[in-house]
Amino acid sequence: MSRVAAIDCGTNSIRLLVADVDPATGHLVDLDRRMTIVRLGQGVDRTGRLAPEALERTFAACREYAAIIKEHGAERLRFVATSASRDAENRDEFVRGVLDILGVEPEVITGDQEAEFSFTGATRELAGREDLHRPYLVVDIGGGSTEFVVGEEHVRAARSVDVGCVRLTERHLVRDGVVCDPPSTEQIAAMRADIEAALDLAEETVPLREARTLVGLAGSVTTVSAIAQDLPEYDSTRIHHSRITHDRVREITDWLLRSTHAERAAVPSMHPGRVDVIASGALVLLAIMERIGAEEVVVSEHDILDGIAIKAAEDAR
Repeated sequence: MSRVAAIDCGTNSIRLLVADVDPATGHLVDLDRRMTIVRLGQGVDRTGRLAPEALERTFAACREYAAIIKEHGAERLRFVATSASRDAENRDEFVRGVLDILGVEPEVITGDQEAEFSFTGATRELAGREDLHRPYLVVDIGGGSTEFVVGEEHVRAARSVDVGCVRLTERHLVRDGVVCDPPSTEQIAAMRADIEAALDLAEETVPLREARTLVGLAGSVTTVSAIAQDLPEYDSTRIHHSRITHDRVREITDWLLRSTHAERAAVPSMHPGRVDVIASGALVLLAIMERIGAEEVVVSEHDILDGIAIKAAEDAR
């Protein structure tokens, strides 16, 4: 077993996993797993730059994570940065800040690399499950982008497209700096058009409709699962490998798009940082299920972060 640390820095959140990993099997034993909403991608779609306050929120989380990594004595750290930092003109400022705090340079990966990490993290533990059939379609609905990966044991095809819960919300639902609450029919239609166009792009290279099992990753999907189960609080053990039917996803998405900020914030399993963006994320999930005719989605708490940790352990061998 190798003791490794993995950090996934996305558009909406930054997450840490410290784990003991068997690099041969990919089996992980969590020592510390946590998430902080930093909204690194604040305004990137509009300005092309990372905002100073977004950078400071992210660096504050990095300082907290550095102490945790040192406490656990991780032998290796791998830091992966995704959509927002790919798109930003001033990403060098972000890279320098992370290097100063954590001693490693963040890997600003491509969408295809992001998809490969997600697939590894989500499917390695599904091997041998007789109730889940291959090929898998793994969808990682992030803040700035969504990754689509089809494969059996290994990735066969992957594509990243620029629709995510933060990007869609900022593009279509923000007026004068405030999120419309609830959105108008026209705003929902505009979001849906963006999502459908992105699915068309994904289908150019990824055979989405060949999938026999849909696996959904990241906060939008796990939050929909928590709502579907009416959990009194967020409980990752009950969310991991839960299944949500298409009809239930549609019901929840319709409610989220009709609800007010106060109503969404009152959901006990809702993270405060997701209140304004969860409706957009749920709409992405619903559109994917409708496009491929999926009757259900299998929800995974293991995702890109676990994939990063597995790769870090393999590299440490």
